[in-house]
Amino acid sequence: FNPDKINDLLRKELQQAVNNLLEAELTAFLGYDPYARNGWNTGNSRNGAYFRKVDTQFGPIEVQVPR
Repeated sequence: FNPDKINDLLRKELQQAVNNLLEAELTAFLGYDPYARNGWNTGNSRNGAYFRKVDTQFGPIEVQVPR
């Protein structure tokens, strides 16, 4: 039992969960999946992501915010 390893695991899982949720939220909002042709020339095409550092109780995580 090592608290540091548990915190590392929780931080990695939290980071993955937040990134997945942000991607799913944008998909639901736009109404199409990444790389789908539905968004082509609509003005709402996806344009990568930018990174932000978020401090959590388990330590800092890096979040990809999709555009």
